[in-house]
Amino acid sequence: MIGTGTLINTGCVVVGGVIGSLFGRFVSPEQQDALCKASGVSVLFIGIAGAMEHMLSVSGGTIVSGRTMFIVLCLLLGTIVGELMGIENAFERFGEWLKVKTGNEGDGGFVGAFVTCSLTVCIGAMAIVGAIQDGILGDYTTLAVKSVLDLIIVAAMTSSMGKGCAFSAIPIFLLEGSVTLLASLVAPIMTDVAVANLSLVGSILVFCVGINLVWGKTVRVANMLPALVFAVAAAFLPF
Repeated sequence: MIGTGTLINTGCVVVGGVIGSLFGRFVSPEQQDALCKASGVSVLFIGIAGAMEHMLSVSGGTIVSGRTMFIVLCLLLGTIVGELMGIENAFERFGEWLKVKTGNEGDGGFVGAFVTCSLTVCIGAMAIVGAIQDGILGDYTTLAVKSVLDLIIVAAMTSSMGKGCAFSAIPIFLLEGSVTLLASLVAPIMTDVAVANLSLVGSILVFCVGINLVWGKTVRVANMLPALVFAVAAAFLPF
């Protein structure tokens, strides 16, 4: 059934949140901080691995890197657009609304947990490509694999940051569900080059999420999200 992948991924995020909430009750503040740092380091290396896959190549028996200017332009242009749009503030306002509606007014870390975890599970090529495969072919394999990874990540993040992480199920459902429904329109745009570009820039944004987890909020990652649009658009430039 079309949409199964989205339902599986959403369900796994919720389950991860529940597991993390139950486990977090038995974890001291010091242990929660350690878990948060461990999650951050894991996210950092996931981002590094994804970026290096598309930046490094072997030439004449030597490993060389490239696409530096592409990355710089996408991130700069994307950040400018994101800052003007105020995407981070919009995320936080939605998080504040969720906090009130779910009766978590007393949870000071709810919004930060929601925003950080949402960005972690939503950014990346697997969500987009998997949703397209689900929408066109009814193949939810990619989203099923992503779901297992998300369950583990969300459980760890929830145990250290709080139950706000569990509500990242909402944006993941909206994102993947929308792409699945519009798959026939999106598929022609997502060429091999476009997917590679999306994966590269998306991995760098995931790395930035890891920075925030390890060193506190230093990068407004949500305001960098338009960089993903520029990355895909770059695949169709005539050079």
